[in-house]
Amino acid sequence: MKENAKKIFKIAGEAIGVAVLLFIVFYLGFSIGEANPKTISVVGVPEAAEQGKSKDINFSTFWETWDLIKGKHLKGGEVDNQKLYNGAISGLVNSLGDPYSVFLPPEDSQKFKEDVDGNFGGVGMEIETKDGKLLVVAPLKGTPAERAGVEAGDYILKINGEDASGLDTQTAVKKIRGEIGTKVTINFFRDSWKEPRDVSITRENIQVPTLESEMKGDIAYIKLMSFNENSIPLFYEAMVKSLFSGSKGLVLDLRNNPGGYLEVATRLAGWFVDNGKVVVSEQFRDGKKTDFPSTGNAALKDFPTVILVNKGSASASEILAGALRDLRGIKLVGEMTFGKGTVQQLESLSDGSTLKITVAKWVLPSGKTLEGNGLVPDVDVKITEEDAKNKYDRQLEKALEILKKEMEKQGK
Repeated sequence: MKENAKKIFKIAGEAIGVAVLLFIVFYLGFSIGEANPKTISVVGVPEAAEQGKSKDINFSTFWETWDLIKGKHLKGGEVDNQKLYNGAISGLVNSLGDPYSVFLPPEDSQKFKEDVDGNFGGVGMEIETKDGKLLVVAPLKGTPAERAGVEAGDYILKINGEDASGLDTQTAVKKIRGEIGTKVTINFFRDSWKEPRDVSITRENIQVPTLESEMKGDIAYIKLMSFNENSIPLFYEAMVKSLFSGSKGLVLDLRNNPGGYLEVATRLAGWFVDNGKVVVSEQFRDGKKTDFPSTGNAALKDFPTVILVNKGSASASEILAGALRDLRGIKLVGEMTFGKGTVQQLESLSDGSTLKITVAKWVLPSGKTLEGNGLVPDVDVKITEEDAKNKYDRQLEKALEILKKEMEKQGK
C-alpha cells in the first residue's frame, strides 16, 4: 500500500514537473517571439516585409490578406508579387485623398520625366483628377486634342471603351498615350451637352508650345501657353518688339495655361511690380512659410494691363494672375480658374520608383489660398458654343474694351 502511494506521488510529481517545464518553455518561447517577431520574406519583393516602422500598427492583417490573395483568389497564382506590392504602396498614397500625391513605379518614372521635359507622344491635353473625376485642365494649342474640339473642363468618362471613373491621373495618361499614328477613343462629357460623346483622336509627337504674340492696334496681345525654360526669353522678345511697335497697353492671355515652373512666374511678375515684392508664399503643415519674391526690372510697373483667365488656367498661371491682381490691381477677365494650389516634391525611392508628394500649399499676397478655390475673375465672361462655332473671342474683346478705358484714364 505504501509502495503504491509512493508510485502515485512520484507520477504526480513528474507530471507537475513536466507541466512546469512546458510552462517555462512556452513562456520563454513567447518572450523570445515577442522580442523577435517573425519576418516574412516574399520572393521578388526585396525587404517587402520590413516591419516596426509604425509601432501602433499591426501588419499581420496585411500579410493575412496577401496570403489569401495568393492562395485563394482566382488569379492569385498568376499575379506578380511586385505588382501586388506596388499596388499596396499606391493604395497607401491614395488613402490621402490627394490627387496630386502619386506613387510612380520605375516603369512609370520615365513617362513622368517626359512630361516635365515637354516632348512626348500623346493627344496634347493636360488632365487632372478633381472631386474624384477625370477632367481636362487644358488642351494644348495646335495639338490633336485641340483640333478635335476638346475644351478645358471636359470630363473624361471612358478611354477606349473602359470606364475611367476612379482612375488616377497617371493611370489615365498611360491609357491615353500610345504609338504615334494610332488612335485613342475618349468618351467626353461637357456641362452644356445632353449626352456624352465619343471622340477619336490620332496620337502625335507632342511638343508643348510656349508663347505667341501680335499687335491689336496699339495694344500688345501676348498668349503664354506654359511656364517653361523658354517663357522668359520669349516674353522679353515679344514685349520689346511690341514696345518698339508703339504698344500702349497689354493683354496677357493665360487661358488654358496649365502652369509649369514657379521661378518663371516670379520672374514674369518682376516685369510688373517692384523687385522683391512677395509674389506667393509656400505654407507647410507646421505653419512655416517660405516667401518667393519678384525678380526683374519692373519695366511694366505702370503699364496698363489686363489678364485673361479661364478654367484651364492652373498652378503657376493662377499664381501670376492672382499676385498681379493683389499687388497691382490688374483686372482678370474670363472665367474662374482651375484651383491648383499645392506644392509637390519628388522623392526617389530605393528601387528606382518615385513618390510625388504634396508638402505645402500656395498662399497669395492677399492671404488667399488657391487649392480647390481658384480665382474668381473681376469681369466674368463666358464663351458660348455659338461663339466658338463662329470663332468669336468674346473674352478677348471684353479685355480689349476694359484696357482701352484704362489707357484713356492714363492719357495713353
